[in-house]
Amino acid sequence: MPLSRKTEIPNSNSDYYYQPQGNEIELFEYAYSHQLPLLIKGPTGCGKTRFVTHMADKLDRPLYTVACHDDLTAADLVGRHLIGPNGTYWQDGPLTKAVREGGICYLDEIVEARKDTTVVLHPLADDRRMLPIERTGELLTATHGFMLVVSYNPGYQNILKGMKASTRQRFVAMRFDYPEPLLEQQILIGESQIDQLLASKLVELAGALRRLESDLDEVVSTRLLIYAGRMISSGMSPQEACRSCLAEPLSDDISTVVALMDVVKLYFDN
Repeated sequence: MPLSRKTEIPNSNSDYYYQPQGNEIELFEYAYSHQLPLLIKGPTGCGKTRFVTHMADKLDRPLYTVACHDDLTAADLVGRHLIGPNGTYWQDGPLTKAVREGGICYLDEIVEARKDTTVVLHPLADDRRMLPIERTGELLTATHGFMLVVSYNPGYQNILKGMKASTRQRFVAMRFDYPEPLLEQQILIGESQIDQLLASKLVELAGALRRLESDLDEVVSTRLLIYAGRMISSGMSPQEACRSCLAEPLSDDISTVVALMDVVKLYFDN
């Protein structure tokens, strides 16, 4: 059976925009050159996944991305036996593929995975760099170039969903946040192909929404701003784009959406 709710993204060398926020590229390259696993912490939509994709492209390594969730099992990462026309055969999971190929395995929102699943990472995230495959009896040593990268949103951590200290301390770590206003404007212009004035207004709006005291679980992300910019650049009215890309994704509560749109109207009066 196919791996449930898993996304594999082989690196494609496609041309896309990435704007560094600090020294994250240099830190990633140091970790890669020393074969160290990397942990990226940051809020939703701040560019963690785009950054890993950019680095895989820059280093010319295959990239396997796994969106972690409650039902993720060790077999989803390592692999499983399947039944085909010629009988039973073994299919590598994304983690095993990356280990064999010397690629990058990126586990997005690692805290969403069960703790008994993430234990499989321990021998890969220390000096051993080994992956035992119990079902086949293999003991794989990671090919040179293999890198394990995980990420999570610290704002979601609680007693039940948090990264075990014994796992977290095996990683070099970096922290992402939403960009400073001028940098966020550059990102919007590069990603959405909008002009400076519109990018400035969207970033100012995002700042106002982020400062609101509300019951929102999340604030406006750079990703959502990019979506709004693209919709406006294609002809949608700014208010409607902000409703569909900013207000509605942030809340199901009608009164909260109305309050968010009241702020939007201060910046876009159409």
